[in-house]
Amino acid sequence: MPETAADARPRKAKVACLLSGNGTTMSALLFQSRLPDCPYEIVLVGSNNPDAPGLKIAAAEGIATFAHDHHGMDRRAHEEIMDSALRESGAEYLALCGYMRILTAEFVSGWEGRMVNTHPSLLPKYKGLDTHQRAIDAGEAFGGCSVHVVTPELDGGPLLGQLPVAILPHDTADSLASRVILAEYQLYPRMVAEYVSRAYRADWLLKKLRKLALVLPEAEERDSHGSPGWRTGGKSGKYFAYFQDRFHGTDHIAVLVKTGGPDELASLVENAPEIYFKPAYYGASGWVGIILNRSDVDWDHVSDWLERSWRTVAPKRLAKLRDTADEF
Repeated sequence: MPETAADARPRKAKVACLLSGNGTTMSALLFQSRLPDCPYEIVLVGSNNPDAPGLKIAAAEGIATFAHDHHGMDRRAHEEIMDSALRESGAEYLALCGYMRILTAEFVSGWEGRMVNTHPSLLPKYKGLDTHQRAIDAGEAFGGCSVHVVTPELDGGPLLGQLPVAILPHDTADSLASRVILAEYQLYPRMVAEYVSRAYRADWLLKKLRKLALVLPEAEERDSHGSPGWRTGGKSGKYFAYFQDRFHGTDHIAVLVKTGGPDELASLVENAPEIYFKPAYYGASGWVGIILNRSDVDWDHVSDWLERSWRTVAPKRLAKLRDTADEF
């Protein structure tokens, strides 16, 4: 069922894990998920190795598991089987936990922005394998671990967080690894929790919205009644959008934009109350609120509304320039 206005508070994000071995980082995520106020739950643990010990840990904890041996299979055919199981589980995010398979660009693109991994180095240093020995050989003072968003580039996605671990004078790769893994157990769950909950945080939503609003011609940000707003047209310009963070007793974090009038506003709210609401004060003038603190925001849709609202107040010269640019 779609979310409604009553569901505006964060629910637990559904996370699946992929592993090939012992599942220690998966276990760190799993046990963190059992703590109060953790914003995610583990819904599936999958593996390319049916004998992976991590599967037994997950099963003992009541987590659904899935395994399919990759030996003798085309890589893409195997990925299709794994992907199907992940999607059937309802997973919204995917956490790699020692999954020893190189993923194709097609698989990664299917989980774009929703797949994370942990790596035992301070990226961008020492991507790939043998990270601890390479750090020692280079005379580094610190090794460590990084959590990043997965992209087709090996260990090259945007960083979510890092934790340095001191390299001791007589460290070997094994002794350093034994401490770095302890840091990973702390960092990975925290970064996953922050990442999956960002869609409900006002700071992240405002940053996302600001980026969309300020690409419009001569758009500028200016506070209105203590909250961010965006206007265009210079000194005598008018506002085309406002940001609201749970104003007037609602649970909504929202952007307010101009509609064609009260009739359109009423229709939007009636037909899609999980997306739209009539804001206090502004609603009387035909402004509609688009709820942002929900899991399924279509940001292209938000961008379209911002431009439409911008056009209602932009000087004709700007609208004409925008039309001309759109033709190219």
